Amino acid sequence: MKQAFIFPGQGAQFPGMGKTHYDNSAFSKKLFEQANEILGFDIADIMFNGTAEDLKQTKVTQPAVFLHSVIAYKSIDNAKPDMVAGHSLGEFSALVANGTISFEDAVKLVSIRAHAMQKACEQTPSTMAAIINLADEKVEEICAKVQEDSGEVVVAANYNCPGQLVISGSVKGIDIACEIMKEAGAKRALVLPVGGAFHSPLMLPAKEELAAAIDATKFHTPTCAVYQNVVAKPVMDPEEIKQNLINQLTGAVRWSQSVQAMIANGATKFTEAGPGKVLQGLVMKIDKNVAVESVN
Repeated sequence: MKQAFIFPGQGAQFPGMGKTHYDNSAFSKKLFEQANEILGFDIADIMFNGTAEDLKQTKVTQPAVFLHSVIAYKSIDNAKPDMVAGHSLGEFSALVANGTISFEDAVKLVSIRAHAMQKACEQTPSTMAAIINLADEKVEEICAKVQEDSGEVVVAANYNCPGQLVISGSVKGIDIACEIMKEAGAKRALVLPVGGAFHSPLMLPAKEELAAAIDATKFHTPTCAVYQNVVAKPVMDPEEIKQNLINQLTGAVRWSQSVQAMIANGATKFTEAGPGKVLQGLVMKIDKNVAVESVN
C-alpha cells in the first residue's frame, strides 16, 4: 500500500484558519512566528481574525493556505509519504513535505509568487470559468477556436476531475467561450470570482519574476517523488522540479491526470493536508475505489 499526501491551493482559505494548530502546538506557533517575520506582516492575525474578504487578496491567500497546509502536514505523527502532489499553489507545500525546499525558502517563494501574480492580474482584465460536464477535448477545441477567431487569450487551465475543467483568459475571451460552451452542451459555464487568469499566458510577467527567485533558491533531492502539475508524472530531479514549478504559472494544472498517475503507480490512500476538503472530493470523483482522508 502506497500513501500519497496532497495539498490544496488558492480558494481553500476560510476565516479562523490555522488557529487550532497555533493554540495547541508550540511547534506550530513557532512556524507562524517565522512566517510573520519572513513576510513582514502578521499573517497569523489575518488568518485568525480577518474576514473572508481580507483573506481573498492573493498576497494573503497564498501564504495563508501554504502555511496552514505545511502545519497540518507536520502535525501528523510519523508521516512518511510515498509520493506527494499539490494543486497549483499546493505544489510548494508538497515540496516542503518531501524535503525539496526548506520551510523558510518556500515562504519567501510563495510570497514572491503571490505578489507577482497580483501585479500580473492588475495589468490585464482577466478571469477564469468552470466548465461542467463537457468533454475535455471539446473544451480545448472551443478555447482554441475562440483564440483564433477573436485574438483573445482563452486556455484550459485546471483539469480538476472528469467533467470539471476550468478555463482561463481575458474577460472578453472567457465571456465568448462560456456562451459557446453552453451551446455545445456544457451543464454550466460559470465565471469564477477570481481577479486574474491564473495558469494562462497572461501570467507571463509573473513567471519571469518567479523564475529568477526559484533559480536563486537551493532545491534538494526529495525523499519521494512529486507529481507536478504541468507534467502529471513523478519527478525527483531538483533542476527538473524547478523548471516545472516555473512553467506552472503559465501552464495547466493537470490534477486529474496527476492523481490517475499516482494511482497507476500504486497509491491506494490519499491524505489531504491543509484547509478544507476540496481535493478529497476531487480524488473521489477521479477514482472512487481509493481511500481518502483529510487533515485540517
